[in-house]
Amino acid sequence: MAAKQRSVLFVCLGNICRSPIAEAVFRKLATDKGVVNNWKIDSAATSTYEIGNPADQRGKRCLMKHGLTTNHIARQITKDDFKTYDFILCMDENNLRNLEVMMGKVKDPKSKIQLLGSYDPQKKGIIHDPYYGSDSNFEEVYQQCLRCCTAFLEAST
Repeated sequence: MAAKQRSVLFVCLGNICRSPIAEAVFRKLATDKGVVNNWKIDSAATSTYEIGNPADQRGKRCLMKHGLTTNHIARQITKDDFKTYDFILCMDENNLRNLEVMMGKVKDPKSKIQLLGSYDPQKKGIIHDPYYGSDSNFEEVYQQCLRCCTAFLEAST
């Protein structure tokens, strides 16, 4: 019997830094575990700031350093996403509040909204925006996403 397909949407403010990193990390983990075909995986923004833009170059460099790539183009979350995705995992409290308000306007949503950091074994619940930081901030985001996505995948399969 085939496994039921699950779905996860990673969300941050602009969808060019944190959420594309989380998406790429989760896709790699699911691929390595042999379950990627059981998952629909994507990322999105709560804002309109970066719609149509590629992932931040610093994030892309960080991913490449770890053997990952992304060709993600930023998009804003839609009402349909709340009906489509099992899990919407966001990066900070502002994302969480914005998502809860947005979901409140959707009829019959199915998504469970959580902080991705709620899965962090190191209990660092917030994944801080590295946009105004340095390469080391992007590395910190990568490491947090790796821990959290590993724990989320283990809890979800």
